[in-house]
Amino acid sequence: MIIGLTGSIASGKSTVAAMLRDKGYPIVDADEISKQVVEPGSPVLDEIIEAFGETIVLENGHLNRAKLGDLIFNNIERRQKLNGIIHPAVRKEMLRQREEWVAKGASTVIMDIPLLFESRLQPFVDRILVVSVERELQKSRLMERNGFSEEEAESRISSQLSMELKERGADAVLNNNGTLEATEQQLDSILAEWQAKPLF
Repeated sequence: MIIGLTGSIASGKSTVAAMLRDKGYPIVDADEISKQVVEPGSPVLDEIIEAFGETIVLENGHLNRAKLGDLIFNNIERRQKLNGIIHPAVRKEMLRQREEWVAKGASTVIMDIPLLFESRLQPFVDRILVVSVERELQKSRLMERNGFSEEEAESRISSQLSMELKERGADAVLNNNGTLEATEQQLDSILAEWQAKPLF
């Protein structure tokens, strides 16, 4: 069984992914892969430089994520251009890792995909687990974590698909509004219901 783990910014999805890893489930991490495919010297980074110019590269040859983020944040055309370069490479590597875990005998693989719905990657997984959080709590966590103003936090949250839509597309919703213990209890009961077996 391939479980797609997703949520929204500051919903606590990474915390849940860490719990799953500790429980012995193999994780395919889309964020980690998206960093790997733009390593210095990679064909993907070369393509990004060609599209956006040398200014998006730091002196050490690494991608300047903050600069690139600013360039695309309020520009749909640029964002689509960037996604058109990065997404195919990320998807290819995600599928490779998924198959590798299955070949190693994993009966359950977790695919940690922040933009699962936005990128329409539902066909990659069998079940979808959405980590949900109330908007006010999400906003305060984001302001605290990233040092954002209320306006900046609202802008980041609004740029993503709404929590309600994600919940509607989920096979199970994990409400991450309380304690870590409460979150873990919910997670355990979902895994038991789905009969998801760890590998390790």
